[in-house]
Formats: sequence, structure tokens, C-alpha cells
Amino acid sequence: MTTIIRAGAAHDFLALVPVLAGYTPVRSLVCVAFEGARTAGVLRIDLPDAAHEDAAATAMLGTLCRIPRIDAVVPIAYGERPFRGSEVPHRDVLDAVVRRAEEAGFRVRDALAVAPNGWGSVFDEDLPDDGRPLDLIEASTVLLAAPAEVIDRAAGLADSATHLVRIPEATEELAGRIRELRGGLDVGQGGADAPSGASGELALDRLEHVLGDAVDPVALVERLAAGRGDRSAEELAWLLELAERPPIRDAIMLQAAFGPLVGELALDCAEDAVDRRRGEPAGAPANEAPAARLPGPDEEETVDAFLSRLMLGRSAIRPDADRVRAVLDAIATAIGNAAVGRRTGSLCVAAWLSWALGGASAAGALVDLALAETPEHTMAGLLHRFFGLGELPEWAFSTPLPGSASALVDDSA
Repeated sequence: MTTIIRAGAAHDFLALVPVLAGYTPVRSLVCVAFEGARTAGVLRIDLPDAAHEDAAATAMLGTLCRIPRIDAVVPIAYGERPFRGSEVPHRDVLDAVVRRAEEAGFRVRDALAVAPNGWGSVFDEDLPDDGRPLDLIEASTVLLAAPAEVIDRAAGLADSATHLVRIPEATEELAGRIRELRGGLDVGQGGADAPSGASGELALDRLEHVLGDAVDPVALVERLAAGRGDRSAEELAWLLELAERPPIRDAIMLQAAFGPLVGELALDCAEDAVDRRRGEPAGAPANEAPAARLPGPDEEETVDAFLSRLMLGRSAIRPDADRVRAVLDAIATAIGNAAVGRRTGSLCVAAWLSWALGGASAAGALVDLALAETPEHTMAGLLHRFFGLGELPEWAFSTPLPGSASALVDDSA
């Protein structure tokens, strides 16, 4: 059942894991899934403590079983415990994953540990006391064969929630543009209808009246998704400002993933919600996200319910990954050059888009940044709780598109 990857190939495989995952794992239990000789996905959870190792292995295998057509796995433990003597760091959790994987009918190609002082395989009978040298991984030439854009992607926003593109000369100008927009949008909007809370909430119909022809949110997202944005201070300021408005923020998320028609539907539904609330008492809370209620078996699905399913990932419809990455790239530039306190909505957008691509770890880190910036932010809190459940979108378990990063490795060992 167990197929061992030779030590001479294992370090090359470990060099590729950050590219496959889209981030550099730390304090993580990672499992790379294979379909035949090619990788089909990467799962990551926090490295468990001793009391939760078996539960973590069971949960990881439960998720792996949902990925179609995979037949082999490689678990990897990334931790701070060093190699010492004949002990492989985190051997117990690796053994638990191996055991559960074989019980589920998967081949285990290898089981690896990466520590501060070395790396090694639990199946390597000749493993040195201090593990094999990390220099082997760092000096690997296997990445020379990987497409440059895939490596660049792994170094981008999905690689680390703190890798945000800063353009020093643009930061001051962007701050000035945001002040101008805030002044223009909020002027004359005082009293009971003024923007409330940290999200700068403003009724959608009134926002459109103030915007006039200055910017079309749907057109802006389409420019960004097509890679035609100019990254000017004005464009980035509009992106940051619109992401602070809950109805438009949610439409940006859905449009980036599923196209302009879905974005327009989301804005239309938000307008309808504004109309429905006109008769409600002043101060009634606005809906911060699409309703989670889904139709019963005898009910016809409404547009609201359809958008809710997309937002919650309860659909096999796969987002357009290129569009999502293009918008993520633009919003990373905006976030990286915005002052703290002006980025919370954009961080929520970036978190959801990262999650939509399967980057739950990056998504969680981005939400943590949003909550650190605005602890009472409703959407950030909702995303924090939702991601904390370990939910992955259903489309993450459908067949990967040809040419995706998950199909990079062709390991014949």
C-alpha cells in the first residue's frame, strides 16, 4: 500500500509544495493529493497538539475523500520541533494520517516532516539523526521547469496575507483621494441617515445618487478582472471605498468570481432589499450578507437564494480563477497602500476571494487583519466564524480545470 518517494526526489517535491499550495506552510499539517502521477489538490490544517492528532487525521481524510478521482496522498508536517536522534518530529500525527489514508484505500507515497534543522521521511531507514539538510530543498532546481506565472502567484497575496503590494509614491496620493471621496460621498448626509459604524454604511440608492456617473461598480470590477486596471490612486481609492459599502462589497466578491451578470444580480437584489426596508423602523439592522436560508425541496429557488448559495460555496459552479486572481492582485495593491482603518471591507473581499480559490489559510489570515483593524465589523465577524468551521466551497471538490497549478507535478515514483 505504501509507495516511498526516494530521498533524491523528495526534496524536489518539498520545494514544489509552496507553489502547489499557494503559500509557504508553517506550523501546519499538509496533505498533497494525487490522481495517478499528478497532484490534484493540497489541504492544510493547523498542526494539532498531541490530544487532537487522531481527530485531525480523521478530519483531513474526510475532506480528502470528497475530492474526485484521487488515489494517493503525501502528508507533510511543518513544525518547530527539531530532529533529535532517531525521532522524526510529529511522527505520531503523520502515522495517524498514514493509517487513516490506508484504511480509506489511498496509497501513501510518503510521509514527510520539515523542521527548523532538517527534513525527512518516516519511511527513510537511513535518515540521519538531524534529518536531511534543508539546503537540498532550497537548492532544488525543480522550480526551473515550473511556469513563471505560477511561481509568481505563489509569492502573491494567496501566499501570505501580509504580502501586500506597496507603491510608496502612491500611498500619499491614495490617502488624499480617499479623503476627497469620503468628503464627497458623506457631504450633506448627516442625521439619522448618515453612514453608520466602521463600515461606513450608506443606503445603496443614495450612494448611487451621490456617485452619479463618477464610477460604475460593475464596469470597475470588469476592468480589474480583465487586467485592464491602471492602478491609479483614483481607481484604487474607488475600489477601497466601494468595498466599504456592504451591498457593493458583496457584489464585488460575486462578480469577480462569477462574472458581470452575477454582479448586477447582486446589486439589483441589494436595491430590492433597500426598498423592502423603507417601511421598517429607523435603526433596524441592514443585512450584511446574502441570507443563508436555502429553498425547501418543493420551493422554487429565488435569485436571493441562488446568490446565497454562491456566497456560501454551496454550488459546483467553479469561479473563474483567472478573474479572481486579477481582482485579488488589484485589491492587494489597494490594501497595501491604504491607511489602517480604510481597508476593512477590502480585506473581507480579499479573504472571500482567497477562500473561493481554496486558500482557506490565506482567507483566515486576511480576516484576522480585518478584525484587528475593525473588531466590530459585521462581515469580518461573519467570515471569521464561517471560515472557523473549516468549510470549503463545494467547487473545490469538482474536477480541476486543465492547466491549473494543482496539475503541476508529474511524479512517477
